[in-house]
Amino acid sequence: MNVFIGILGILVVVTEILLSCVKSANNHLLGRQLDSGQIAKEEGNQRHKGFFGNIVGAVFGIALFVFAFSFVIIPTGYTGVRTTFGQVDQTTLQNGFNLKIPFVQSIEKVNNKQQDIVFDKNKISSETSERNAVTFKGITITYQINPDKSAWIYANVADYKDNLVSESLVASAIKTSSKTLTPTDVTNRSILEPRAQENIQKSLDEKYGEGVIKINKVVINGAEFDKAYDEKIAKKQQAQMDYEKQQIENKKEIEKAEADAKVKKTQAQAEADATKIAADAESEANKKVADSITDKLIENKLAEAREKHGWVTVKGADTVVTKEN
Repeated sequence: MNVFIGILGILVVVTEILLSCVKSANNHLLGRQLDSGQIAKEEGNQRHKGFFGNIVGAVFGIALFVFAFSFVIIPTGYTGVRTTFGQVDQTTLQNGFNLKIPFVQSIEKVNNKQQDIVFDKNKISSETSERNAVTFKGITITYQINPDKSAWIYANVADYKDNLVSESLVASAIKTSSKTLTPTDVTNRSILEPRAQENIQKSLDEKYGEGVIKINKVVINGAEFDKAYDEKIAKKQQAQMDYEKQQIENKKEIEKAEADAKVKKTQAQAEADATKIAADAESEANKKVADSITDKLIENKLAEAREKHGWVTVKGADTVVTKEN
């Protein structure tokens, strides 16, 4: 917009100059057609009107041109930093319409939106807590500048757009993070990335002060070990798989043995219960028979036998003898 208004001001001045030239040419032609008295009168009138009109137009054009350099519109998501002859004003300008002294002051816009900085050209080499070599790549840092600190950053950080979150600072923080993690955790992004974010934020706070820059997210797309360690991990994983497979088979065997023992126990219990039931039944039957045999029944049975076989009973002093006739 500023450029457009400046160009418009220049066009107004140029237009007034051209109009002035055209009026002068017309006056010259008109002077050929009129007598000397009329010429002097007409030329005076034309000169007076033309001079006044040209002055007004030129002043308006110059004013328009100067106004074009007298303000800056800061868009949403940005703040402004005003400088006067290179001296930075520590007051941060908010978004919207902001005035400045033309050709004396300038207003620089600082981006306060979330920004991504990608480190994909160089790999970061580090190690785990167990001294295993590991390499990280495809790192993206999402950060945001505190709007209230825009003027401070502009005044104190050289080339802040490229150097605010440096690759060396990020590499140092990621190395610090990986050295606190095991080989298993260092390849787990849900563990590694929050730890790296925490350490990067801590490093920035130590460098610039708290509340200047906020790290919103860290993404690490790749973490690779050396070939020897990969082979070691592969063997360890295979051994673990074999162990787990054997444990499953052992568990199945134990469960089968327990099931078989349970079946046998059940069968034995059933047989014992059946034997006990049979014995109880037999005992009950014998008891009933025994209860049914009385002395009178025995005498009757003996009498029937004597009568049937013709036995004779001889009674002595202490003995009773039965003889068959």
